[in-house]
Amino acid sequence: MTDLTPHSARSAILTVAEVIDETPDARSIVFEIPDVHAEKFSNYLPGQFLTLRVPSDKTGSVARCYSLSSAPQHDKLPKVTVKRTRDGYGSNWICDNLEAGSQIEALPPSGVFTPDNFHTPLLLIAAGSGVTPVMSILKHALATGTHRITFFFANRGEADVIFAEELRELQAAYPARLTILHWLESVQGLPSDRTLATLFSQMATTYTAYMCGPGPFMEAAHSALSKARFPSKNVHVEIYNSLSGDPFEDVELGEVSAEEAAAAAEVDVELDGETHTLAWPRSRTLIDIMLAAGLDAPYSCQEGECGSCACTLVEGSVDMEVTGALDPDDIADGYILGCQARPTADKLKIEF
Repeated sequence: MTDLTPHSARSAILTVAEVIDETPDARSIVFEIPDVHAEKFSNYLPGQFLTLRVPSDKTGSVARCYSLSSAPQHDKLPKVTVKRTRDGYGSNWICDNLEAGSQIEALPPSGVFTPDNFHTPLLLIAAGSGVTPVMSILKHALATGTHRITFFFANRGEADVIFAEELRELQAAYPARLTILHWLESVQGLPSDRTLATLFSQMATTYTAYMCGPGPFMEAAHSALSKARFPSKNVHVEIYNSLSGDPFEDVELGEVSAEEAAAAAEVDVELDGETHTLAWPRSRTLIDIMLAAGLDAPYSCQEGECGSCACTLVEGSVDMEVTGALDPDDIADGYILGCQARPTADKLKIEF
C-alpha cells in the first residue's frame, strides 16, 4: 500500500484502526492519530465532524463531512459513522474500501453543533444516521454532566437502529439519568409534529434540544418544539450541505492594493482566548484576513455550507453572500460565517 501525501498544510493522513459494522448499511471507522497531529485531531468537541478526502476516478477526489460518533471523554480513539446512501459516492466508497490499515486524508474536527453547557437537562432528537453527532453529545454529557437526558430516536425498523447495543449499555449504566424513546416507522408510522409536541411539552421550560436527521423529520421535530413552546435559543439543529469545492487546497491570497488598505475596516477578533486587531479590506472575507495574519482560523469548505467558521458578531455589521449553514435564528442571535463575511462598518468585534 502506497502512503498518502497531504494536499494542504492543514490536512493529515489518518490510518484506520478498526471498522465496525453497526447495521447492514452503516459502518463506524475508528482512526489512529499520528502524534504530530494529536492536538488538532484528539481535542475535538462532541458533535463536531471530520472532512474526509475520498478518491474519485472522475474528479480526483470529493470532500465529504462525517460526524464524529465518538466522545472525547468516553472513547480512546476518534471515529466517524457512515451510512450508505443511494447514489452516494462518498458513503459507498468508504463502506466498500476502508479497512484496518487503510489510509485517508482528513481535515481537523470542525463544526458548532456542540453544547456549551453539559450541566443542564438535554433533549436529544435524532433519526436514522442523524444519530451520529447526537451520540457523541450523549456520551460526553453522561460522562461529564450531572442532569437528566431524554433521547428520542426514530428509525424505519429495528434492524436500522445504529448503536443499538451501545445504547442499551448506556441505559443500563445510567438508569437514573437517561431515558431513551425509540420510534419505529414500521410499527408506529411516521411521527407527526403534534405527537412529538405532546412528548416534548413537559421539557420546554428546562431542557435544551439538539437534533439531527433527514429534512422532513427535522421539519416535523422543529415544528413540534415550537408547538411545545421551546424557546428558539434552546433549539440547536445540525445542517448538512454537500460541498462542491475542494477544502483540501490551501487558500492563495492575493496582494491587497493601496486603495483597499486605505479604506480597510478594523476588527478585533477573539480566538482561543486571545484578541487580535486586524485591518479588514472590504473585498476580503474574515477568514482571508485571519489566514493572511498567520492565525489558525477555523474553516473547512470556504463555501458557507459547513458552518466550521461560524462566529459571533459582537459589534459592527457585515455582508454575507451565502448563509447556508445558518438558519434565521442563528443570524438573529448574531452568528456569522467567517468565510462569507465582508465588513460594512468601520469598526467590528468578533468572537470565535
